[in-house]
Formats: sequence, C-alpha cells, structure tokens
Amino acid sequence: MDQEEDKTIYHAVMNHEEQYSIWPAHKPMPAGWREAGKTGLKSECLAFIEEVWTDMRPLSLRRKMEQDAKVSQVEG
Repeated sequence: MDQEEDKTIYHAVMNHEEQYSIWPAHKPMPAGWREAGKTGLKSECLAFIEEVWTDMRPLSLRRKMEQDAKVSQVEG
C-alpha cells in the first residue's frame, strides 16, 4: 500500500525510555507504550515525532550520563 493511500489513523506513542513510534489507533495499545499527544495520519504523527524527539538516547542513558557529569564536576 502506498503511503499516500494509507488513510489509517495512528497514535504517536512513547515507551518508558521516552522512545517514540506510531501505532494504529484502532488496535489495542501494546504493553509498555502510551499515547504521546498526537493522533492523525501517518505523516502527521511522524512529523510530530520528528519535532519532539530531539534526543534519541534512551531515558536511562541520559540519566546515567547526567549523573556521571555531576560526579565528574564534584571530583574535578
């Protein structure tokens, strides 16, 4: 199916690591994912994700790196 023919409505979804994806709105939400604030056509949801997902690192990695940076500042 061509993307331009795709009239499916999607949700932009996010997991516990703040990683984004899209999910068909008519299907039950997969475990571990929640709506991220945008529902619409595939292109609309992907544009939303591109705008808001500016740091591709998982949340746990970002937190660890922030913690390591604070420790380095205290030690250095």
